[in-house]
Amino acid sequence: MEWSSPWFIGAVALGVVALIGAVIRRPLRNWRHGREAREALQVFKLQREMLEAKFFDLAVSQGKPRGLRWTECHWQSAVTFARDRQTGLLTAFAAVQISFEAIEGGDMEGVEAVDAMRYAAAVFHYQRGRWGTGGRALFNLNPQDALVRLENQFEPVVQS
Repeated sequence: MEWSSPWFIGAVALGVVALIGAVIRRPLRNWRHGREAREALQVFKLQREMLEAKFFDLAVSQGKPRGLRWTECHWQSAVTFARDRQTGLLTAFAAVQISFEAIEGGDMEGVEAVDAMRYAAAVFHYQRGRWGTGGRALFNLNPQDALVRLENQFEPVVQS
């Protein structure tokens, strides 16, 4: 094979392109993730009130915890953002205090602790340019504690 052969030149060019791709892949991914995170955090701030209402509606409809009815959510300012280590999905953990009342005739009726406010981290996900929620609350955890507890699944997103 000659050094000036089109096949040899093509193979070398392909190797160079592959090498460049391997070198810039991680920085490019980090740049893309950073841009997406900045956009997502801004959108979350703009849509937070609507997201909180959607969270409450979905949480109420699930009937959990059993024997209790959701009455109020008192939203706190603390929010921690994270990225799923496997899927790259952005997640927000928002601080909330939740009030319940016992359902008449249920197991929790007459239980004194029912009236106590519960601290929780409400979970939101950012996918395809939109925030959403399934109404999931991580009880007895503030947003930072939720991230620590789930550190094997999530990595923190640094807010700039």
